[in-house]
Amino acid sequence: MASLSFVFSIIFLQLLFASLPSHHTLTFAADGSWQLLQKSIGISAMHMQLLRNDRVVMFDRTDFGPSNLSLPNGKCRNDPTDTALQVDCTAHSVEYDVFANKFRALMVQTDVWCSSGAVMPDGNLFQTGGFNDGERRVRVFSPCRTCDWNEIPNGLTAKRWYASNHLLPDGRQIIVGGRGQFNYEFIPKNIVANKINLPFLSETNDKGIENNLYPFIFLNVDGNLFIFANNRAILFDYVNNIVVKKYPMIPGGEPRSYPSTGSAVLLPLKNLKAAAIEAEVLVCGGAPKGSYLQSLKGTFLAALDTCARIKITDPNPEWVMETMPLARVMGDMILLPNGNVLLINGARSGTAGWEQGRDPVLSPVLYQPDNDINSRFEVQNPTTIPRMYHSTATLLRDGRVLVGGSNPHAFYNFTGVLFPSELSLEAFSPAYLDAKFDNLRPTIIAPKSMSGIRYRKKYTIQVVINGDKVDENSMSVTMFVPAFNTHSFSMNQRLLVLGNDKVTAVGNSTYNMEATTPRSGNVAPSGFYLLFVVHQGIPSQGIWVRLY
Repeated sequence: MASLSFVFSIIFLQLLFASLPSHHTLTFAADGSWQLLQKSIGISAMHMQLLRNDRVVMFDRTDFGPSNLSLPNGKCRNDPTDTALQVDCTAHSVEYDVFANKFRALMVQTDVWCSSGAVMPDGNLFQTGGFNDGERRVRVFSPCRTCDWNEIPNGLTAKRWYASNHLLPDGRQIIVGGRGQFNYEFIPKNIVANKINLPFLSETNDKGIENNLYPFIFLNVDGNLFIFANNRAILFDYVNNIVVKKYPMIPGGEPRSYPSTGSAVLLPLKNLKAAAIEAEVLVCGGAPKGSYLQSLKGTFLAALDTCARIKITDPNPEWVMETMPLARVMGDMILLPNGNVLLINGARSGTAGWEQGRDPVLSPVLYQPDNDINSRFEVQNPTTIPRMYHSTATLLRDGRVLVGGSNPHAFYNFTGVLFPSELSLEAFSPAYLDAKFDNLRPTIIAPKSMSGIRYRKKYTIQVVINGDKVDENSMSVTMFVPAFNTHSFSMNQRLLVLGNDKVTAVGNSTYNMEATTPRSGNVAPSGFYLLFVVHQGIPSQGIWVRLY
């Protein structure tokens, strides 16, 4: 009877979505479930970062006008340069407590619109750039119950709007690009203070459209940076300012960067003890050439339905093309603890920009990178809330994916529009969280959360698995770096598969797993990671560890 009820529920949802003319619907939705966490947090979550205290910092922009959340204790922001509201007593940033499901207002002093960031090795969020008075700011947020934003005026050499950040092995962040900025710089400025030209960014700039903003940046295992913009990529030695390798253009040459916004991930790094570790990048979705200009005229071209995958460590790498079950622009790609990738949010037509997207994609898609090329995609159960331009998503410690944002308007707009400004928060629970898998799910007993771990060391992780179908060979340790998510790119996102060196049953459903940590900061920069144990594809709840 329960299974019959589930089938009727799915049929009802499909009929409901079919009645909504602007929403794409599917007849083969599969797994996963949705939960509305907050109907309104008062702001639209345009930027999102999980911190080591299980709180997520979110913010939109100061020039949206007044938000639906007041600043505490009569605080007001006085900014004569703000283009919308010079005296603003409402919040444009919040801190969300994941496990309490509560939020509190935070105060940003300058405009954070379309900015970037990453968490430093000490766990502090360094957030950079923005618009207007915020374009050269560096903002710091420390994880504590009462902390708020601190700002460093002129912390950047160049104006950074639509730039991308990545943490480096030496503990600095690199900030690459931004509107009109064909260069990069570092924070803090203890080694190199000035900006440095990067001609690749001007070469990938489509005049009048750009298509190279928010470049996709990943730290390769050799310490160089993979930088993708528009439809092609380079391997870049940022220390010596040298292009080490030029990768071929994606077949077809369609743009994948903002505003023709696709998304990208560095696929999980495996076989970490090998002399030569392989690294692969996956780029999915985007908008075809001409889509941006057509959308300004009211014509919304279909989004791209392809992904391109490349082994960036190969001597002669080539892109391998794959077809998604759903076309998607402005989607997000989130690494899951078991090594799969979740494609979520976005639209089926148009591009990024004010009022320039149509036909929301309500169903996430699971990508399983280790499957045969013809069986990697699996459509998941849909949400009911469109997540269009300025949506966000991030993985949480319990394995859920937090989803928020969507505001395709120049201000907050809740009535008389196709897609009202969205202030809600949802959680998507992948199928691995289903209760039917509880007998396979590991529970980590040791080490305790916040433990320090060192490079190239063997550690014992103790877990309990209560089921009687334990497969010791399928048990694996993974380590995940929470990302700074905005505009369909999760900056600094990384998943390391440590596997297991040895599993020993010690009684009472308890197992000791031995695993060896990564060998260097090129593979895994120092900082805070979420450590998971995965058993037959089912992850434990994560614990926080600090890698030194």
